[in-house]
Amino acid sequence: MIKLAGIYGIITGLVIIVISTLSYELGVASVWLGYLIMLIAFSVIFVAVKQHRDQALGGIIRRRTAFAVGLGITVVASVVYVAVWELYLAVTDYVFIDEYIASILADKRAAGASPAELAAAVAETDKMRAMYASPWQRLPITFIEIFPVGVLMSLIAAFALKDSAVLRAD
Repeated sequence: MIKLAGIYGIITGLVIIVISTLSYELGVASVWLGYLIMLIAFSVIFVAVKQHRDQALGGIIRRRTAFAVGLGITVVASVVYVAVWELYLAVTDYVFIDEYIASILADKRAAGASPAELAAAVAETDKMRAMYASPWQRLPITFIEIFPVGVLMSLIAAFALKDSAVLRAD
């Protein structure tokens, strides 16, 4: 089960970070697209739980075991996501947060924000920039971006695939 979680977790984490980074670099990134990518990539949990159920457990799996498989994949994928994101930030000289903040402020200006609203947005984004500069704050934030999506998919897989015995001719 650990090997299964490791393999599928690494694949899932790499798929999420590669597609997310490409969409960011191509300028088509959005929060919704990012979570859609995560949902699609985490659908591998269903494949892994079903594989574990059918091949290692004779077609029967308890919810707790199914959830544990999914959670293992989620943890590995989340760690891979964080590690590769940190590598990406280092390679790009940490420009992401500056570009992200610039896009937030540009959106506010385009929406016709008043000078007071812009000043408040600048103050808020300055706090965000300072927080993102600290790895002790950035790493958990990055982990939390992806982890709940994997937990949700793990729960769904655990309930969907529990005790579905495979028909066999013994």
